Amino acid sequence: MGQLTTSSDRHSSTRDTTGTPVPGFEITSPTRHQGADMWRVARDSGTLDLNTSYAYLLMARDFAETSRVALQDGEVVGFVLGYRRPLDPGCLFIWQIAVDSSMRGRKVAAQMLDALVSDLSGVRTLETTITEDNAASQRLFASFAERHGAAHRIEPLIEEADFPDPGHGAELLHLIGELNSGS
Repeated sequence: MGQLTTSSDRHSSTRDTTGTPVPGFEITSPTRHQGADMWRVARDSGTLDLNTSYAYLLMARDFAETSRVALQDGEVVGFVLGYRRPLDPGCLFIWQIAVDSSMRGRKVAAQMLDALVSDLSGVRTLETTITEDNAASQRLFASFAERHGAAHRIEPLIEEADFPDPGHGAELLHLIGELNSGS
């Protein structure tokens, strides 16, 4: 996005919809203690598959390098959880991304994704899964691919029938890459 300043996995100086810097905003790696806040943001989103709070605490601890939180005046207002695929460390899989309702419309999710990818060396491709009815996430990842000059293809991964719990839609795999190294 060109408006983020990197300093030791910290990004700040996000801008509001008028282009004015938002004071007190930063993007950084999560701490274990912020896992509880990440769980709250996920719960309050009303759209994400909510995992146990324990999962968010562990993800914040064990996958801090490949995850980010957005902070407004020190409070968690968004997160992206990711990990490098074990069989392909050049591929970053994004497990979940959420933004608090107070920060929606400010491109916080896009900024977190861009910050995360710019901080990680060796990431060539990005993957995520999105249900067919999640237009906001589809737009987010399509615009990410465009910003990074990468191809974006979609293919089936997990069918609705694969889920043991009823009502979960199929998860389509979004594959984005090769990412431009200058992004």
